[in-house]
Amino acid sequence: MVDFSAMEKDLSSILFNEKQIETRVRELGELISRDYSGKNPVVIGILKGSLIFMSDLIRRLTIPLNIDYVAVSSYGRSTDSSGVVRIVKDLDEPIEGRHVLVVEDIVDTGLTLRYLLDNLQSRRPLSVAVCVLLDKPSRRKVDIKPDYCGFEIPDEFVVGYGLDYAENYRNMPFIGILDRSVYEGK
Repeated sequence: MVDFSAMEKDLSSILFNEKQIETRVRELGELISRDYSGKNPVVIGILKGSLIFMSDLIRRLTIPLNIDYVAVSSYGRSTDSSGVVRIVKDLDEPIEGRHVLVVEDIVDTGLTLRYLLDNLQSRRPLSVAVCVLLDKPSRRKVDIKPDYCGFEIPDEFVVGYGLDYAENYRNMPFIGILDRSVYEGK
């Protein structure tokens, strides 16, 4: 068993354990497989945060699919989105005439996701839907509601299972609330 105690000490609590995440990802996989039956979607992961979630999710999908990735930046080393979004890695293949499923780790203000969805829509796909692991609706600044959602969470800064703070904590197999002293420097 891997010992994550060195990182776990920076958490105020664990929000979702490995089993809870595994169960919810399986449920999402079943739902998406049913909804996309016969559609051969392009599943687009938003790097880097969605990497672990997307890897587990696509292994639960029982449909033909293609995968691609896009990387966007709006946080840097902050805990709040700057609101300035830029694409730092674009798609490798065109999505015109395809069904698209965007996989994101967390939707917070919605600014980054709104920018990306508008960008993808301009490429004339047949459809675009969003699957997020975590939804933090209390922080929303734009009208976005994910089509598929793992968990709704309170307004806390969370890490683990792909989510990071300053590129740390991504490899924890659970999701925890980062203690404020870590990012407020107290």
